[in-house]
Amino acid sequence: MQVVVQALVPVFVLIMLGHVLRRINFPGGDFWPQAERFTYYILFPAMLVFKLGQARLPVSAYADTALLIIFMLAAMTLALALVQLFWRWSGPVFSSVYQGAIRFNSYVGLAAGGMLLGDDGLSLTAIAVAIMVPMLNLLCILMFSLVAGQDKVSLKQVSRAIVTNPLIVGSVLGVLWSFFEIGFHPLLAGTLEPLSNLALPMGLMTVGAGLQLSALRGASAPFLVSSALKLLAFPMMAVGLAWMLGLNGLLVQVAVLLATLPTATSAYILARQLGGDAPLMAGIISGQTLLAMVSIPLMLSLLW
Repeated sequence: MQVVVQALVPVFVLIMLGHVLRRINFPGGDFWPQAERFTYYILFPAMLVFKLGQARLPVSAYADTALLIIFMLAAMTLALALVQLFWRWSGPVFSSVYQGAIRFNSYVGLAAGGMLLGDDGLSLTAIAVAIMVPMLNLLCILMFSLVAGQDKVSLKQVSRAIVTNPLIVGSVLGVLWSFFEIGFHPLLAGTLEPLSNLALPMGLMTVGAGLQLSALRGASAPFLVSSALKLLAFPMMAVGLAWMLGLNGLLVQVAVLLATLPTATSAYILARQLGGDAPLMAGIISGQTLLAMVSIPLMLSLLW
């Protein structure tokens, strides 16, 4: 427990630092939205290419990761469908509960994976992220079309968003770089390494800058149910499924870490664009990020 807490404290300190700096309007203007774009399109892809390009993971790791993720997402979707049968929320409300319970913040995941599990853990986390992101996008779009009456998004638009996602592009390039053992010329490594080192702290601070704590006023049942499923039930579900599939070791640690992460900040944008309950989504994102400061160390210490 102590080792986990010591590794995760810097993660959450950087998140709160970003929030404080945004609240005092430092460095001012539209710095934080632009910093998030810079991190998303430049820093994280550079880090993924550099870290994955140096990894030497067995081929079986890719298949095992994909299998476990498919089972995890299917199991949580089924659990959420059963929850909806009981609560019978409106479509927009359920869409926010669904996103809150199944999506994850990749910035926090990659940072925590690197700090807790080293370079091999970061590489496997990046592979898992690259597999989960397109699956989650498809699931969430399908969910919106079923419960929120959303029919404006075409499969072509979704596919384009997936194949141009910088995290997926960076992960695929990094995996290919590693598979063909290309290596990095000192000049290229000298460029990618400092960008890679900057990615995680900047990404975490932009997460903090995006928190909307005012959205937490009057915590509701949808917020509590979504957060309990995401932060507590999902990691236990991941362990159970890994045991059923006969998986163990580093992959299970990565799966538990991803399962217990707070939901993605991008879920708010999707809720706003596709007819979801955007204020509820903002509250779920901010509340889970704060609760994760306690739940992540707790769940990792219990399940690892």
